[in-house]
Amino acid sequence: MFGQAFTQHARAVLAQLNQAGRHVVELAEADRGTAVVGTHLAGSNVLLPRAIAALKREHPRLTVVVREATPEALLSDLEPGRVDMIVGRLTAPSGEGMLRRTLYDEFVELVVGASHALATRSEVTLTELLDHPWILPGPQTVLRREVEELFARSGLGLPHNRVETTSFLTVRQLLLETDVVAVLPGLIVRDDTRLARLPVRLEQVGHSVGLTISATRTLSPSARALIRSLEETAAHMRPPHEAGADAGGSAEAGGSGAPRP
Repeated sequence: MFGQAFTQHARAVLAQLNQAGRHVVELAEADRGTAVVGTHLAGSNVLLPRAIAALKREHPRLTVVVREATPEALLSDLEPGRVDMIVGRLTAPSGEGMLRRTLYDEFVELVVGASHALATRSEVTLTELLDHPWILPGPQTVLRREVEELFARSGLGLPHNRVETTSFLTVRQLLLETDVVAVLPGLIVRDDTRLARLPVRLEQVGHSVGLTISATRTLSPSARALIRSLEETAAHMRPPHEAGADAGGSAEAGGSGAPRP
């Protein structure tokens, strides 16, 4: 027990020293800093690229490092400061040294390639889709458990012919080249003309996309700038009534999100 406590304390000290060194560099050279963001499927394909593009327009010399991994691996990197923040699906409230803030809510869709035989159908049932190959999230993900529950509520088992992955590049290429059915966040396919959403209602499988940071570390100026860009970008992705209601809360200004710098 004492060894574990010492290890956690040592990690926190090393993280703060790392941050302090970065702060000195960034204060000496205003826009020259680095923000390291971890991400996974739900946040990496729409919100994060748009936020980075907006940030780089204002701070072209600020470097953004994106690390993609599973939520569990990213949380392990957050504690010692190997990443400044995590952008992706939120599966737990703030606690245990982590502060989490919702940026927008999103539902999951069943997706096929635009040339798929089912792409133009106005009605499709989950049962008839079992005859097709599927792409499902990996078994270690919360989304996978929710998809399993969806099939169970319908009295169905999981498709036998399936691929399991959270790599969007792999998913998209398989959608374009084969007749697979994939489970994907809706925003990912909204503006992709080569993909089509199937008319199967999955309201039970939704999630919040948000920001996770350490409750014990001070954010660098570069990380705070990226957070501002993420919040501003997400505000344009939410329905107007949600964006207005949330205008007062900021992940870097206290509220329900991150600590003040």
